[in-house]
Amino acid sequence: MSALTVAVLLSLVSAVAYAGGAILQERVAVSTPERRYAPLRRGTWWIAIGLNSLGALLHVVALAYGPLSLVQPLGALTIVFALPMAALFVGRKAGATAWRGAIMATVGLAGLLSLTQSADARSLDDAERVMVALATGGAVVALMIVAHAVHRHPVVRSVLLASAAGVAFGIASVFTKTVAVDWDANESLTHQVPSLAVIAVLASAGVLISQASYRGAGLAAPLSTVTVVNPVVAAAVGLTLFGESFRYGNAGTAVALGFGVVAAGGLILLTTERIGAAVRVPSSTLPVAKGGPVAADAESPEARADELPAVPSQPAAATHRRVLFRHGRERIGS
Repeated sequence: MSALTVAVLLSLVSAVAYAGGAILQERVAVSTPERRYAPLRRGTWWIAIGLNSLGALLHVVALAYGPLSLVQPLGALTIVFALPMAALFVGRKAGATAWRGAIMATVGLAGLLSLTQSADARSLDDAERVMVALATGGAVVALMIVAHAVHRHPVVRSVLLASAAGVAFGIASVFTKTVAVDWDANESLTHQVPSLAVIAVLASAGVLISQASYRGAGLAAPLSTVTVVNPVVAAAVGLTLFGESFRYGNAGTAVALGFGVVAAGGLILLTTERIGAAVRVPSSTLPVAKGGPVAADAESPEARADELPAVPSQPAAATHRRVLFRHGRERIGS
């Protein structure tokens, strides 16, 4: 078996592992909405963390066997794998609009990454590391603040949190590359400790924030956002700080920008699809229990208003009985 075949197989299995982890994270978010960031007592959540870790490990090993231009685009298949897997294992079927958005995001991201050309390996200096770390922390915090400010719009909040998680994961990849270059250059461990600490903080933050992004927004929109934002942010840093470029000069740059527009269009399509699903199920149509309104998933058929039985209120029923009684007395009097 050739090294290229091994890289492809490892990349596909990595994408499946990422998809499985995302599905489990979304199910945990639905079943425990009060624990939005770290449902530590849920065994399912730890299985999801294990699948995501396995996906990351396989992705790194795949990069050892195959070129970045092949392995990175294959990682975008996570979105495409997640939708049928969710339908098969948890009964969560995606509509035609979600499929179109997921495919657009995948094709756009794969095309963008395939045109990115790596430069000679180099590391960030100390000033650049501090600048990138501070800018990343500020961006993540700002996105989280805005997300909590729009809590009345669950889908928008979810996409903003997923964007914050994608930024954290993307910059963690940048620091991972920096550490790898330093390791090859035989840099001392004490010089690498700050970068390793940044990787640990950003990776942990990405996991926790991505878990919160699945609350109330389904699977496709937050997963697609994380999957797209993560490598795009890493590629942007590579283009600005590592001297990377797009293939085929100006023509390649123009085509890459076109792929970026396609990926963004897919994310917008997924977001508007989820917002439309939420609008179609107003809260006033949900059944009410003794303890208050019962939360329902906007994607479940049980939450559709046209399937809820119409139950007349008690004042309306009493008025109806009085009308019948009066009508009966008038007939007897006649």
